[in-house]
This record gives sequence, C-alpha cells and structure tokens, in this order.
Amino acid sequence: MELWDILNRQGEKTGKTIVRGERLRFGQYHLVVHIWVADDSGRLLIQRRAPDLAVLPGKWAATGGSAVSGEDSETAARRELFEELGIDAAAGEMEHIKRLLRSNSFADLWLLRRNVALEELALQEEEVAEVKWVTRAGMADMVNARSFHNYGKWYFDALFESVYRDQRGAGL
Repeated sequence: MELWDILNRQGEKTGKTIVRGERLRFGQYHLVVHIWVADDSGRLLIQRRAPDLAVLPGKWAATGGSAVSGEDSETAARRELFEELGIDAAAGEMEHIKRLLRSNSFADLWLLRRNVALEELALQEEEVAEVKWVTRAGMADMVNARSFHNYGKWYFDALFESVYRDQRGAGL
C-alpha cells in the first residue's frame, strides 16, 4: 500500500495522507515529479511507458511518478529516476526547474545534465518499455504527432527555458 501526503493549495503538507488510488477531494493535492535528463548536445532522454500501465499506456513521456508519504520533491525525483532508469543522481545534482499546479497535483520538474549511454540504463520493465534520446525538434515532432504526451505549452516553455537557456526561443 502506497501512501501520499495530501497537500493544500499552497503546496504545503497538511499532515494527512491518502492511499494511492483513492480520490482526492476538492482542494487536496499530491506531489508528482518529472525528471528530465539532458546530455551535452541538448538531447533529452525520454521513455515509452509500459503498455499495461493504467495512465498513458505505451505513450512516450517524461520519467517520473508520485512522491510517497514523507518524501520531499528532490528525494522523490532521485528515487523515481533510479527505479525507472537506474540513474543514481546525488543529492543536489539535479536542478529544480519549476513547480506547476495541475488539477489535483503539483508537478515538480527536475533536470539532470548527464551524458548517459542507453545500453547502461536499467529499465524498470513494469513502468518503462523503451528509452531514446531526442533533439528539441524531434520532441516537437513527437508532440505534434501525438506520440509524446503533450503536457502543455506552459510546461514545455519551462522545460526548454532551463535546458536551452543559452539559446533563443523557449517554445516547441
């Protein structure tokens, strides 16, 4: 049984928990983390979700998941990155990009700058079907083709602003 901390509208823990799968009430939120890995050439590491998952089955998406009760955002991001891809990030190694309010969650976006060989990754079979590196243009093509989950313009603007801060233009 996985427990989530319930957050208020300000993103603060309320001291209450909920069992994963139970419905959050209006005004209750939980914490979700998305982890992006960018290499020295600016490519992004993406993953195709396992085909039997309840949410976004078989879809290309960001690495991530929900924080469990007691975890802070960075700890959850480091855990999810290691569980799903086998990448062990040290505390303080990842950059917090932004916290976004969604319908029933706060999504914290994290960035790890690291060159990683795909053959060295240890994919969690229950969650990840495959991984690949994509360029910014490749990501845009996948979003437009609806093969990559479209998190929204505001999401990609925040991501690309961090990943490509030395380049002009933040949109897809």
